[in-house]
Amino acid sequence: MKNTFSSLRYRNYRLFFTGQLVSQTGSWMQRIALGWFVLELTHNDAFAVGIMAFAQFLPFTLFGLFAGVITDRLDARRLVISTQIAQTLIAAGLTWIALGGFARPWMLYLIAFVNGTVLVLDVPSRQQLTYRMVGREALPNAIALNSSLFNASRIFGPSVAGILLGFAGVGACFLVNAISFLAVLLGLSAMRSSEFFQLETFERPSILAGTREGLAYVRRQPRMLAVLGLTVALSTFCFNFNVTLPVLAKLTLHGHGAVYGFLSAVFGAGALAGALFAASRARASARVMIAGALVFAIAELLLGPAHDVYAAGALLFLVGAGFTAWSANSNASMQLAAPDRLRGRIIGLYFYAFNGTGPLGGLLAGWLCAQGGTELAFVVAGIAGIAATGGAAAAIRRRARVEIPRAAHAA
Repeated sequence: MKNTFSSLRYRNYRLFFTGQLVSQTGSWMQRIALGWFVLELTHNDAFAVGIMAFAQFLPFTLFGLFAGVITDRLDARRLVISTQIAQTLIAAGLTWIALGGFARPWMLYLIAFVNGTVLVLDVPSRQQLTYRMVGREALPNAIALNSSLFNASRIFGPSVAGILLGFAGVGACFLVNAISFLAVLLGLSAMRSSEFFQLETFERPSILAGTREGLAYVRRQPRMLAVLGLTVALSTFCFNFNVTLPVLAKLTLHGHGAVYGFLSAVFGAGALAGALFAASRARASARVMIAGALVFAIAELLLGPAHDVYAAGALLFLVGAGFTAWSANSNASMQLAAPDRLRGRIIGLYFYAFNGTGPLGGLLAGWLCAQGGTELAFVVAGIAGIAATGGAAAAIRRRARVEIPRAAHAA
């Protein structure tokens, strides 16, 4: 476990990590409150939560393919500062309409779309900035630590949100999120550019030509294609908790805001455990990636018939642990396999695979919940996830068998 926090030896990364820990807590409070707010405004319409997810992820489908090229063209820190300021303004807008008492579902859908558009640039730029802060050697550890702070905040944020929802309403959650962005902005401003790891010199790509170059590179990498295929499948069918968790808490388990907060926090605890396990390893591992994906899918399948809060919580812990063990290793393997000149585009393609089918996945999850409750939604997700994991494992194994004879022949 001595390697678990090795990336924190870099001053710039410590600033980033601390600021994100505060900011991500606020962001989770907003996510929890937003799903609950939609259910309140639509009188418990599960499909409306699916529409919210559609609006949130549609920008990734429309613009995500080009986000990596923009990241390769621009300074990562300045781009992250811009996206954090934009998210501060969006959180302030949500606070205004919630406390003003005039919110309508279409307003929330519109704000979700705008926020998703900002995140299209924010996600790959933060990944690129992470590489600049810690370099190639420490990158797998930093990615896993990023995931751990994301999920540590998922424990605390939903817990606080569940309390605030009952005593102060959704507007208080949105307000806390708006204030929390100050922490990450201060951290970004205090970084020392002289301590960033340098990238190799390369010509800044145009949008279209750069996108084509990134796609052509990935097509020649069978292992990358297997990782991306698994990512598309799991994100489409399995990772729709912004839709399924509020419905599970409110309609399946007949709970209130505190139950929703508890379930989200338990998922976050499991995800934190998986992320810390990934951070303790010195390198990305295909075996851990596949094992994590399998645990993720099987636990979600078993979650379908669960009608007890504590049984659902125990299974969500396993879902979270499997999810981050899979995602941290798949993310790191993609970045480490990419040359400097293409890293932003490879990151962009990975997150395009992760979020690009989000609109379809959100609508599908909402429709399944409306037709057969969370029981049907989780069973479908689990079966699809198990099948996709098996396919990816077979593809990676075939690739390994091809590479070993080649290496032996070359020797």
